Amino acid sequence: MLVKTKGSALLGVNAIHITIEVNVSMGQGYCIVGLPDSAVKESLDRTESAIKSNGFHMPRTKVVINLSPADLKKSGAAFDLPIAIGILAASEQITPIQMIDQYIMMGELGLDGKLHPIKGVLAMAIQAKAEGFLGILIPNENAAEAGMVDELAIFGFDHISEVVEFFKYPGNKNPFKKKQLPPSDQKPNHSAPDFELVKGQQYAKRALEIASAGGHNLIMIGPPGAGKTMLAKSIVTVLPPLTPMEALETSKIYSVSGKLDTVNKLITSRPFRQPHHTLSAIALIGGGSFPQPGEISLAHNGVLFLDELPEFNRSVIEVLRQPMEEGIVCIARAKMSLTFPARFMLMASMNPCPCGFYNHPKKECHCSPSSIQKYMHKISGPLLDRIDLHIEVVPVLYEELRTQIPTENSETIAIRVKKARSIQSVRFLSDSGIYTNAQMNGNQLKKYCRLSEQGETLLKNAMEKFQLSARAFDRILKVSRSIADLDNAQNIEIHHLSEAIQYRTLDRSSWGQFKN
Repeated sequence: MLVKTKGSALLGVNAIHITIEVNVSMGQGYCIVGLPDSAVKESLDRTESAIKSNGFHMPRTKVVINLSPADLKKSGAAFDLPIAIGILAASEQITPIQMIDQYIMMGELGLDGKLHPIKGVLAMAIQAKAEGFLGILIPNENAAEAGMVDELAIFGFDHISEVVEFFKYPGNKNPFKKKQLPPSDQKPNHSAPDFELVKGQQYAKRALEIASAGGHNLIMIGPPGAGKTMLAKSIVTVLPPLTPMEALETSKIYSVSGKLDTVNKLITSRPFRQPHHTLSAIALIGGGSFPQPGEISLAHNGVLFLDELPEFNRSVIEVLRQPMEEGIVCIARAKMSLTFPARFMLMASMNPCPCGFYNHPKKECHCSPSSIQKYMHKISGPLLDRIDLHIEVVPVLYEELRTQIPTENSETIAIRVKKARSIQSVRFLSDSGIYTNAQMNGNQLKKYCRLSEQGETLLKNAMEKFQLSARAFDRILKVSRSIADLDNAQNIEIHHLSEAIQYRTLDRSSWGQFKN
């Protein structure tokens, strides 16, 4: 007898529905076809034990299992459940089976029939809803994750016997009750330092506020101990909360990667990723024989912080160029080509030289001019050109460290950032795929970044004096637009533009003149 059940396979951060065809006929032997990997092939051993442990029997005739479409690689143990139910239905051990192909079923089976959690359930639930399935049958531990998808019946089970009972008496099982977390209930990241704890560094704090308001990339250069890492970590405390759509997008990436929080299934705060400088290019952008999201995709809608940027392998950080421009990363392999979302804010920090004290106001640098130049050249010009704000972080004085004068906290700054983001959300309402000033293309720049005659003259002089590139020209306009939004100004004024120009520190020919 031939029976068809429905499952789901992950393809990048999305899912595609898989038809599991089980045919029990005369003959001997079991086989699985349809490009299964080792974990799927081993499913027959787990399935046989689970079936026998629950009072059923494994057919002693020929069992052929086809995973369609057959040209797509199937991986993982999540196909155990639809295969087991298909075998039981094809051997007529469970009836009726009229509705068996109306549900997506996925779950890993233990040898006793217990259902173990799987990854990628959120993407599977989104796909099940889009294709009009009645619901999705998954392990109980994944039910909250699938529950993020509205208007889809979610059924969670702990054991295969419960799934069998469901198909016998479907009316006896109630769908999982979803618990939605409104955006207003999102909690800030309490592990990050508050801005009021950062002593001094008013110039750097202002730059971080502008970067947060417009979603701009930023690099900090300064001596060790000046507070670069603390400043970078504090940025998540002023970023606006994730919108419901952003939360779903980010959660889906973490679900596919198997990194979703087992307690709070929805990603409610913006990601902050801080990979070590020994990571590979594959770990950064994603990939592998069966491509998985990398660090830049895990930082989607959040922050990617690269501490001590020159210590990263140059070939690794150079792969950031295309994702920083496009907001996506394309992974091409011999058998497939996948696209992962990668719309992130790049935060980077670096020392000015190997010893760290070049340009220090008090400490002497012992590096030779050639070693300083070699160190700085670890970061290519094209990469620096794609970073909107370059700031120099100076050492903090003792008086600033010990002062009792209160400074602005993150909550106060976050209010201004949120207002600026609200202005942008209205501005780009009719522009598909544009959410912040940093994402503006040429058409939006022409439309929203008009300058006065004085502004044109100032920008022209800056371009000629600092020999800025066309990309740097665009970055200055985007940053000045964000500064104007923080001031709630309709037009870019001369002081907005001049402030944006000063944040191109590493473009100035005067910076980095050797004093040795």
